[in-house]
Amino acid sequence: MYTIVEAKLLAPQIKLFRIEAPATARRQRPGQFVIVRVHKAGERIPLTVSDSDPHAATIPLIVQGVGKTTRLLNEKGAGDFVLDVVGSLGKPSEIMRFGAVVVIGGGVGAAIAYPTARALKQAGNHVTVVLGARSRDFIILEQEMRSISDRLSVTTNDGSYSQKGLVTDALCHRLTAGPSVNYVLAIGPIRMMAAAADVTRPFGIRTVVSVNPIMVDGTGMCGGCRIQVGTESRFACVDGPEFDARRVNVGRLVARNTMYRQQELRALQEWERARSGNGCRLSSQGASLEPGDQFP
Repeated sequence: MYTIVEAKLLAPQIKLFRIEAPATARRQRPGQFVIVRVHKAGERIPLTVSDSDPHAATIPLIVQGVGKTTRLLNEKGAGDFVLDVVGSLGKPSEIMRFGAVVVIGGGVGAAIAYPTARALKQAGNHVTVVLGARSRDFIILEQEMRSISDRLSVTTNDGSYSQKGLVTDALCHRLTAGPSVNYVLAIGPIRMMAAAADVTRPFGIRTVVSVNPIMVDGTGMCGGCRIQVGTESRFACVDGPEFDARRVNVGRLVARNTMYRQQELRALQEWERARSGNGCRLSSQGASLEPGDQFP
């Protein structure tokens, strides 16, 4: 079992955990992830490690409580345990001196983007970070991103904080205002990442996204995380999680991620009823999901 040494709320339903896992901490590289199992009968969920420090004995994980398993995990606190932490898994982010780069973190995608943005800055790049969320309450890691970037833009859908609009609005402004950008990394909801690729396409800028489809074993054996990249099938757990944004078949990715939506909703409803004893309280939660969002 793996001990939770710290647990704190960053935003509504978004929690930071530091979990004792020294071997993983030593191996972890930006962009990689682990698979966590909360208890013996629980499902396996992929979570990107939101920082990398080979000298640490712990790994930080930022979890958005959306489905049954992530809600169950978010009920835990310091001193509690999770049963399994498997990793590091996946290919690390490509870190090199591109020149001027833009890193986009949409919602909890900021947790995945942070270690790569920091590594890109350390490699000598000029780093612009764009953070976005639906409202001020859901902006996370703003100060951490500010400390490792040359320029930071924050957008909120409802205008409750900083610039009103979408991350793609800030991306458009950066690309047209100059200087020229050589590389874009976009991480967040599938539709947002696809929109970022549409923005960069006329500029011919290399654009990469980090995908997080349904996974089971994290080794490519189960085939659950299969995605189409160009004309080929790839497995996000071993070939990714980062891919050329313009080659990912977004329609198929959305279809695969929503394949078990009804079963996932039913599992959450049953869990909520068992906990509360007063019926289902899910309606507003289900309505808030975007098409293609994972629902672990």
